[in-house]
Amino acid sequence: GTTITISSNHWIMAWTGLEINTLAILPLISKSHHPRSIEAATKYFLTQAAASALVLFSSMTNAWFTGQWDITQLSHPTSSLILTSAIAMKLGLAPFHFWFPEVLQGSPLSTGLILSTIMKLPPIALLYMTSSSLNPTLLTTLAILSVAIGGWMGLNQTQIRKILAFSSISHLGWMTIVIIYNPKLTLLNFYLYIMMTTAVFLTLNSIKVLKLSTLMTAWTKVPALNAMLLLTLLSLAGLPPLTGFLPKWLIIQELTKQGMIPAATLISLLSLLSLFFYLRLAYCTTITLPPHTTNHMKQWHTGKSTHTLIAILTTMSVI
Repeated sequence: GTTITISSNHWIMAWTGLEINTLAILPLISKSHHPRSIEAATKYFLTQAAASALVLFSSMTNAWFTGQWDITQLSHPTSSLILTSAIAMKLGLAPFHFWFPEVLQGSPLSTGLILSTIMKLPPIALLYMTSSSLNPTLLTTLAILSVAIGGWMGLNQTQIRKILAFSSISHLGWMTIVIIYNPKLTLLNFYLYIMMTTAVFLTLNSIKVLKLSTLMTAWTKVPALNAMLLLTLLSLAGLPPLTGFLPKWLIIQELTKQGMIPAATLISLLSLLSLFFYLRLAYCTTITLPPHTTNHMKQWHTGKSTHTLIAILTTMSVI
């Protein structure tokens, strides 16, 4: 589905790829047969179906007025507005973000990884292809709102999957704000985001952690991996010596070149909110011990298993 969407020229083919993607991920979300995951799958299906219908509607409107079915020729203003909101729904950009934390919370970590990385690729590819004809004001508003909401709503969470969902929303905000001015920067940000998020999800999956209280006792299992998780989280927050700082720096530089200094200042300040909850996660991984005796078994003897992929990804994230 992703390949069809990325390589298509015709709107109908792009829509087909998006639909295949949506249908293919549903069994992965609902594979645990828990009511929570069935609910997550239902929510995911409804939002994605609505967004796909909007994509189809905007492309038909464009074809009606211009006679063009080519993706890059989205010249009609109304259809570009409808497409922007459809893609925002697909990605989970604020104010269409409500489904994403819920769905991520209801699905297992491996599916959550697919949802927050690979499933974002087709909509971002569509944005990339139509970036020349999109409305700058709308995209900037969506982006600033996403960074703000991703920061604010992540502050109050104890479930790690929800925290990662809100972090994803704010990263998407950073990608959206620069896509009109320099689409290649968006792609760079996206690739680095995929790398760091994959590292975090795989680490959490190997130490079997789903919420903050279990993360506090996880240092007994694999201490070295936990120390690396701390650095990867700080990299995801965008702290200077680490990889995650690079796209933020370049995006701020590009916005300043375009004369959008207030917007750049605003998203830089709003990303401090996300930094706060990343720091709290990082604190829970290694620095602080839980203040009271926990109910979780301390597993001192765990099987020695090597995770080459985690090693590669975390190293690249903190270089």
